[in-house]
Amino acid sequence: MSPVPAPEAASAADRLFARLLAMLPQHALSRCVHRAARWPWRPWKSVLIGAFRRLYAVDLGEAAEPDPAAYPSFNAFFTRALRPGVRPQPATADAVTSPVDGRLSAHGRLEGEQLMQAKGQHYTLTALLGGDPGLAAGLRDGAYATLYLSPRDYHRVHMPCAGRLRRMLHVPGRLFGVSPPLVRAVPELFARNERVVCLFDGARGPFAVVLVGAIGVGSIETVWAGEITPPAAKTLRTWDYGDRGPALARGEELGRFNLGSTVILAFGPGQVRWNAGLRPEAPVRLGETLARISH
Repeated sequence: MSPVPAPEAASAADRLFARLLAMLPQHALSRCVHRAARWPWRPWKSVLIGAFRRLYAVDLGEAAEPDPAAYPSFNAFFTRALRPGVRPQPATADAVTSPVDGRLSAHGRLEGEQLMQAKGQHYTLTALLGGDPGLAAGLRDGAYATLYLSPRDYHRVHMPCAGRLRRMLHVPGRLFGVSPPLVRAVPELFARNERVVCLFDGARGPFAVVLVGAIGVGSIETVWAGEITPPAAKTLRTWDYGDRGPALARGEELGRFNLGSTVILAFGPGQVRWNAGLRPEAPVRLGETLARISH
């Protein structure tokens, strides 16, 4: 695999922004956002939806419901479904596809358990998966990708390849933002923020899809368990599905962010080969081929 350029390093402004955000009551603010985004009072949700559309130039041409007035709340608008067929999956069965619309923040080979966050910053797979080295063992020396969802992006998360769910974890933590300045400035940000870890068995072995929370992300939910957070938790929670977990096809919806964040993919060794043309900060769309399954 050819070397992958590293994301840029933090600036003084990035570090100042991170220090200011660390002082905020992150969970309390996110709970307020959770309630406000779901208030169905028509004048309130109409103002929020209208302001958001103007600020982020949201195009509803691809939405299953193109009328903004039809959404019962701002959160329903934010997590809107796409029209069938607008993000087709590739015809080739060995393609590993982007699970989201967003931007590819980083990707490459796992050096043992090390994932790159930004230039000069790394964190470990064990920390990301909640501190259990046994969960990380099957993914060591594999491959990873980090995908950032901006506020304007589609916020449902889909399967990058087919798999059967074996275990899910809710890992409590902070709620720093996950915008590029904070990713550059906050050490081990993705292993410190609250997150939901989904562990699957695929055709070539285990892989993980990690949904990382952020300030303002009032909720993370999955299609099989509903809303995982809130409520906030003080200790790690685990759901073991064994052979009873749902089997999901590539491209099938996995879950969603109720206000956006980051998805991290991790595959075991020898499972996937990243496309040679992938570069950090490149935009990606749901269904776009990122890699091929190794045979």
